[in-house]
Amino acid sequence: MSIRSTVVVVTWRGRDHVGPCLDALQHQRPHRTIVVDNASDDGTADVLAARPETAVRLPANVGYAGALAAALDRIDTEFVAWLNDDAEPAPDWLATLEQALDDDPGAAAVSSTIVLHDGRTQSVGVKLTEDGHGADHTGEGDVFGFNGGAALVRTAALKRAGGVPKEFFCYYEDTDTSWRLRLAGHRVITSPARVRHRHGASTRPGSRLFHRWNERNRLLMLLRCAPAGIAAAQLARFVALTLVLPLRRRVPAAWNFRFGLRVQVVGEVFLRMPVVLAQRGAIGRRSTVSRHAVWTGRLEQR
Repeated sequence: MSIRSTVVVVTWRGRDHVGPCLDALQHQRPHRTIVVDNASDDGTADVLAARPETAVRLPANVGYAGALAAALDRIDTEFVAWLNDDAEPAPDWLATLEQALDDDPGAAAVSSTIVLHDGRTQSVGVKLTEDGHGADHTGEGDVFGFNGGAALVRTAALKRAGGVPKEFFCYYEDTDTSWRLRLAGHRVITSPARVRHRHGASTRPGSRLFHRWNERNRLLMLLRCAPAGIAAAQLARFVALTLVLPLRRRVPAAWNFRFGLRVQVVGEVFLRMPVVLAQRGAIGRRSTVSRHAVWTGRLEQR
């Protein structure tokens, strides 16, 4: 059987959980595995050195998005799979994802069914809210995008759409990529291909960094992909709420309502604005579907 897929596993301080992930991959149909180590300092390199998979050790931690981008030039297979290092795919996972794309030539990516260790469904893909937030979709129906924790993408389509936004570091790289694939005329679908996930083993959901990356990358994604009016309105809304926060008596305790964090996010977005607007132009020139059509069409995937 010919090898059609390369599975990219990104790890950072994954000594205690990357092994079970790679063990689970040994039960898949023939494929190639590349493990990208984000300069782990916990002994992960020693674990990988004792294994047969191809390991690429980066000199610095460039995040999930940066590591995926670093691996993309090494991939010449028809498909590329994104897989978290704390995920354990079922034995038929890769075969099911490949079959899903074979059955739907118009789809450029397929998301897995990701379940937590207690059996609850974490995600079957990503939905896009009215204010441009990406959120896990857990029910029936179509999805807007794939969950980057476990998905399969057509390599050529990914490269034509501009690859992975490495500057995102972590979070929203999957929704941004899905959006660009849709702008290029492709669909994104979901699949029963099952993956068990140790959610938050590598990052800390709810932490300051988590909210910084989430808020910043959502705005960058909108500036890159959304209709101009939507992107401008959401950026203005974020700035306005930031300015009035010090005047409010009661403010939610979550980090994304902290004035200092929001000021940092605004600063990072505006510093990147010239590059982001250039990227927006490039995305527009590659697109075959209007931004308005993709934005309004998201309602069909909710």
